[in-house]
Amino acid sequence: MPVIEISDLSDPRLADYSHLTDVALKKARGSEHGLYLAESALVLERALASGHLPRSVLALGGTVDEAVALVGATVPVFSGPGELLAELTGYILHRGLIASMHRPALPDPDELLEHARRIVILENVADPTNVGAIFRSAGAIGADAVLVTPRCSDPFYRRAIRVSMGTVLQVPWTRAGDWAATRELLSRHGFHVAALALTADAVSLRDFDGSSHERLALVLGAEGPGLTEEALAAADTVVQIPMKHGIDSLNVAAASAVAMWALSG
Repeated sequence: MPVIEISDLSDPRLADYSHLTDVALKKARGSEHGLYLAESALVLERALASGHLPRSVLALGGTVDEAVALVGATVPVFSGPGELLAELTGYILHRGLIASMHRPALPDPDELLEHARRIVILENVADPTNVGAIFRSAGAIGADAVLVTPRCSDPFYRRAIRVSMGTVLQVPWTRAGDWAATRELLSRHGFHVAALALTADAVSLRDFDGSSHERLALVLGAEGPGLTEEALAAADTVVQIPMKHGIDSLNVAAASAVAMWALSG
């Protein structure tokens, strides 16, 4: 398939890129599970390596050859000048290309946890920037999987993918159910549940020996309110990061990196 030069922004084949919200992409027609956008050649490469399928690519002139090399000759690659593509998408393509990708089916939680030793559970983390940063730490420090609660921001949102540098496409994840079902799932797979929270009975992260647990789940809560009572009740241990100068907490993404490193085992 030849590279398609854009001359008409109303071309229906460009609809995936035309000011659509993440929610609209998730509900896009012509896709079984919806779509997401992968920005930059690096993120596209990671998506393809994870087995995700592209629907099309939008590329500036200088990145067209790279886009074609990545997706092959059967995937449409649209190209045009930067100002025209910015008018189409609503933002400047600083990273040269953006790809419309088919969302994969999310794995079954039991299958996801079957061989995992260290996992992260995100409860109601609303900011996709924080979700992306947590996934990046999970990928770098070594979490085997991530569970996200129903009210947690979608890891496939564009900002989460961008902030994570594509690691949300590499670290296996799926949606969890309510805490009763999730606690039963974790118990069935032998996980010790460590919740990161500021409670009177919290154990210092320095004193909690993560290596003594073959399987460990770290639970992180929403920005501001922290973990719900249901999450705390489902925990085997509550841990907190010791701090100085009267500071009692970190941004959830920063806290996740500290805790994951300490509990990596």
